[in-house]
Amino acid sequence: MFNKGEKKRKGWIGNLIFILILCVLLFTPLGTTFKVWVNRLVAMSPSLEKQEDVEQVSLDGWTLLDEDGQVLDMASIKGRVVVLNFWATWCPPCIAEKPSFQALYDDYKDKVVFLFVTTDSLDKVQTFKEKNGYTLPTYFQQDAPPALLYSSSLPASYVIDKKGNIVVKKFRAADWNSSKFRVTLDELIQAK
Repeated sequence: MFNKGEKKRKGWIGNLIFILILCVLLFTPLGTTFKVWVNRLVAMSPSLEKQEDVEQVSLDGWTLLDEDGQVLDMASIKGRVVVLNFWATWCPPCIAEKPSFQALYDDYKDKVVFLFVTTDSLDKVQTFKEKNGYTLPTYFQQDAPPALLYSSSLPASYVIDKKGNIVVKKFRAADWNSSKFRVTLDELIQAK
């Protein structure tokens, strides 16, 4: 039989191992990989907002620069469906949903305006995209977005219909390439 001292020591060792595992998962690159995996595991298809929750937004006056330093002409995207994603290279949920965004972008880049907006540096973004083989169009905001698009969390994603209505709001990792969302996107593209 174990005496009290041995039981205490075993309990203390168990707690120490638990704390070590927790620290590895929270504060190391292995932890980022784990968080990305978990986010992908729980990512669900985004869905439309309830009709009474739909709000209209104008992107006029918001300045975005592309990776070449050119200003995006917001007038050129009026009347088109827009998929807008605020993200960062260090954000595990953002990293988790990028493959689904890439697959969606590959099939819809000529039908929908994709705006992947970040405050990260150009070098970080280019390194991230090259490492992962992404071709997603990235933009850098020069001023605050319209108030209806403000979120204190990342990722923050919105789908804006042709009339400027925010029809999808998603504030966690999602499966943007799901068949359900593709049907929704097709309907938005075909709407007048």
